[in-house]
Amino acid sequence: MHPADSLKALISRGEIVMAPGAPDPLTARLVEQAGFPAVYMTGFGATASHLGLPDLGLMSQTEMTTHARNMARVVSIPIIADADTGYGGPANIDRTVREYMQAGVAAIHLEDQQQPKRCGQLAGIKLIPAEENVRRLKCALAARDSGKLLIIARTDALPASGAEEAIRRANMYRDAGADLVFVDGIKSIRDIETVARHVEGPKVVSIFDGNETTELTADHLGQMGFQVVFYAVSTLFSAVRAIQDTLSVLMRDGTPKARQSAMVTYQEYSQSVGLTDFQSLDDRFG
Repeated sequence: MHPADSLKALISRGEIVMAPGAPDPLTARLVEQAGFPAVYMTGFGATASHLGLPDLGLMSQTEMTTHARNMARVVSIPIIADADTGYGGPANIDRTVREYMQAGVAAIHLEDQQQPKRCGQLAGIKLIPAEENVRRLKCALAARDSGKLLIIARTDALPASGAEEAIRRANMYRDAGADLVFVDGIKSIRDIETVARHVEGPKVVSIFDGNETTELTADHLGQMGFQVVFYAVSTLFSAVRAIQDTLSVLMRDGTPKARQSAMVTYQEYSQSVGLTDFQSLDDRFG
C-alpha cells in the first residue's frame, strides 16, 4: 500500500495516529520498532542532527527532501514530513511537492510564516496574509494532481496573533482543500481545547515537551477530535540528555563503565539497524 493510503487508512479507523518525531533515519527505525503506526520527520530535529543548529529555516529544500528519502528507505510506516513554507514561490512549492512525493513520504505540512521562518515555539514569528497562503496551498494541491500525498496546512498564527486568528486561518485552509489542518505553537491545555472546539474537520496537534500539554494522553486528544498527534522533540530531547549524561560520566571517571546499564549492547544495536539482513546477502552472494 502507498504510504499516503496507509496514513489515510490509519486515520479512517477513528483512533488518533501517534507520530513520534525522528531527527534522523536511525530514530525513525526505532519509532517503527517500538510499534508506532507513523513517524514525524521534524524540521527541528533534522536541523539539529544535520547542522547542530536551532530551527530557524536553515535547512534547504534539497537537504530536507534528501533527509526524507533516507528515512523512507529504512521504514515501512508512513512518514509525515515538515516542508517548512515550501521554500519559495509557486515554482518552488510545485517542486517541493513533487520532490517529497518522489521521496516516498505520506504527507507534508506547509506553514504560513514569512521567511526566514522559525520554530513554532519561538517568539518573533511573522505571518504572510492568509489569502496569500490559500493560494500557496492551492498551488501545492495542484502540484500533487493525481499523486498520492496528503497536504497538511499549518498555521503559526496562535503565538503570533492569538487563538481567534489561528482558528480563522485553519478553517480557511481547510476550505481551500487541505487534507488536514495544524495549529502549531500550542503551549497550554486551554489552547488545545479551543482549537478542538472551533477548528472543523481533520486536524493535527503537536505536543511539545516542557509544557502542560504533556498531561493529555493520546486517547484524550482523540476524544477531543484530533486525528494525528506529533511528539516532535521527545526522542531528540531524550537522546541529548542521555548523551550529556554519558559524556559527564566519561569526563569524571575516565571510563563509561558506570553508564553501561543505560546503553544498548553491540548486538542490540546491530539488530536495530538490520545488520543480519546485510549478512544474509553476504552469505548468499558473497
